[in-house]
Amino acid sequence: MNLTNQITPTKEEFVDFIKNYPSNTPVTMVNILKFKEKSGNGDESGKAAYLRYSKNMVPFIEKAGGKLLWMGNITKTLIGDYDNQPDMILIVSYPSKESFIEMSTSPEYEVVSKDRKIALEYGALLASTTIS
Repeated sequence: MNLTNQITPTKEEFVDFIKNYPSNTPVTMVNILKFKEKSGNGDESGKAAYLRYSKNMVPFIEKAGGKLLWMGNITKTLIGDYDNQPDMILIVSYPSKESFIEMSTSPEYEVVSKDRKIALEYGALLASTTIS
């Protein structure tokens, strides 16, 4: 996987998710995050800006029926990109793509998401389904 400086999905990627991810099916979002050394504001670390975003996201996730399943710092890459390893992984479950879409397209979310945008060098987001 080549992780780039992309922070948000393109319009085409988001439309593809809307059209092709199964409706009314739980979705687990795997976030692979690399922080900027200094945030886009330049007055704090990218990690500090992201942790503020995470704290402010809790009510949005809960309102959407979502749940933070796991959050952890990456300490060592055993297989992968050793030179540009991510800093953190977050796993959040939502009851459906519809609940995720409603949350992530709200005007209130747009305000909070500014901290995510200034915090990250890259922010992969993988929509996944449970196998068993």
